[in-house]
Amino acid sequence: MSAFGKLLSIVFVATTLVAWTAVSVVSAQAPGPWVAPAGEKATKNPVKGIGNAKKTVETNCVSCHGASGKGDGPAAAALPPPKPANWTGDAVQKQTDGEIFWKITNGRGAMPPWKHLPDNERWEIVNYIRTLKGK
Repeated sequence: MSAFGKLLSIVFVATTLVAWTAVSVVSAQAPGPWVAPAGEKATKNPVKGIGNAKKTVETNCVSCHGASGKGDGPAAAALPPPKPANWTGDAVQKQTDGEIFWKITNGRGAMPPWKHLPDNERWEIVNYIRTLKGK
């Protein structure tokens, strides 16, 4: 086999390995309930009010979670499981502030982690999600 052929084989194997690893990581994150660590559940929300959370949500979250927070945004149908959460329903509203904050921070599956946002902004998003209860 020529040097070019060997190089091509190595590139093919490496690309296949990277793709397989990425699929494995995503699928490993997706199944089952999304449970925050016990210590995070007890974390208390130090922030009052929603600040600019509505604007932050409109910019970053509506495409998946929808304008009303029901998990029915225009991108939601194309996403693999798990689908975006319905922020208005009991499944989210019964979670502690610490659980929601942890999930926003860390993401899972198609939901990216938002740890680049300051803590204060993520807590305001938690407070904003609370305003959607039962809507």
